[in-house]
Amino acid sequence: MAHRGGGVKVLASGGWQVQTHCMNTRANRISAALTEAFTPALLEVRDDSHLHKGHAGARAEGETHYSVVVVAAGFDGISRVDRSRAVHAVLAGELASGLHALALTLRTPIEQTRYSHGDQARYIPPG
Repeated sequence: MAHRGGGVKVLASGGWQVQTHCMNTRANRISAALTEAFTPALLEVRDDSHLHKGHAGARAEGETHYSVVVVAAGFDGISRVDRSRAVHAVLAGELASGLHALALTLRTPIEQTRYSHGDQARYIPPG
């Protein structure tokens, strides 16, 4: 599911919800930081912590494992490694305070369009 502007699309155990103002969850803090840094055309933040219960880095209260999709024009001409480094730098505070794992999908709008039109098997972003 995609969300553009006005909040973050967060997948929690109850399904997708648009969060627009409550900053007390890690998902909302991640969204706010990534929105400020990259002005994404599309942003998805999904808490996958429930899938990692009992694994290293998992905490009973959750909010440790996330999947994040960021589609931003600012990624144009930047390698996959450097995109990932940029996101990790933006989220350094979260990583230092209990965020254990990030599964990142980082694309430009053109890459997203190609992916959305079925080219995912043939298209590999630069880097």
